[in-house]
Amino acid sequence: MGVWGAIIMSFFGAVFAAMTLYWQRHVTGLALAFPFIVFAAIGLSAAYVIRMPGIGILPSTRTERAIMWSSIAEGVGLFVSSNIVINLHRPDLLMPAMALVVGLHFLPIAFVAAFRPFYVLGTVLILAAIFGFIAPTPMGGGVAGIIAALGLWIAATMAVRRDWHAKRAGA
Repeated sequence: MGVWGAIIMSFFGAVFAAMTLYWQRHVTGLALAFPFIVFAAIGLSAAYVIRMPGIGILPSTRTERAIMWSSIAEGVGLFVSSNIVINLHRPDLLMPAMALVVGLHFLPIAFVAAFRPFYVLGTVLILAAIFGFIAPTPMGGGVAGIIAALGLWIAATMAVRRDWHAKRAGA
């Protein structure tokens, strides 16, 4: 995974954090912009790496296909899971449900790309979701959402660093 994936992961990390702050902690106003400042910082570093000379990290055609199909399934899964928890009148389970779907989305990509860090990221998100489902109501969703955001931001930062090293080695 290269910097384009890092930009996507850091954006969704910001979405997880902002939604967790809003839904679980009832934060409003400018405080909800803070997660997007983190996204902007990761995005700026990714933009720097994109503009560096060199090829960087390119996924194989098979991996690109796995990313595409897994992302489509993730979108459908997020839609279905969010509708289920909302229709069950359990908005406290929204963050764990989303973390579960996003975590599951990384496993086929990890398998096809033979990329161990995606197994780790997927597992962390799935464990956060499980904790979110079994923990007491206000705490479970908050912990699942924050762990998901942090996991995505850490993975995005590592991806930018990895692509930066690849471009420097090839230059």
